[in-house]
This record gives sequence, structure tokens and C-alpha cells, in this order.
Amino acid sequence: MALIDHFFTTSRGANRSRRTGLMMYLALWRSRRALARLDARALEDIGVTRDAADLEANRNLWDVPHTWKNQ
Repeated sequence: MALIDHFFTTSRGANRSRRTGLMMYLALWRSRRALARLDARALEDIGVTRDAADLEANRNLWDVPHTWKNQ
């Protein structure tokens, strides 16, 4: 577990929704970084083109899925 994960999951008195939101953004950032590192074979396995993977990986952190904006 990374230090930042430990901090956000164990800190007391922090606003729960803020902590949850930060964790969601951190997970999104990690997912995009992992997607950027996949090779051609791995992308083929998940049915994603290199162009689509690069487009998603290079999105800004605040460019979140539209379902997050309606909650």
C-alpha cells in the first residue's frame, strides 16, 4: 500500500466524501498511466487501439467520466 493510500484510508476527522473523491481521482490517474504502458499485444487482448489508449492516457486529470459529474 502506498503512503498516500494509507493516509487517505486511515486519517481521522477528514471529510469522507472528499477522501473518497481524492481516491477516485488517484485511481483514475493510475489507470490512465497503466493504460499508457500497455504493449500492442495487451491492448489487442482488451480490444483497445493504440490511438484510443493514447487519447485516454493523455486526458487531463479533471477530465473525468461523465457519470462522475452527475453525482
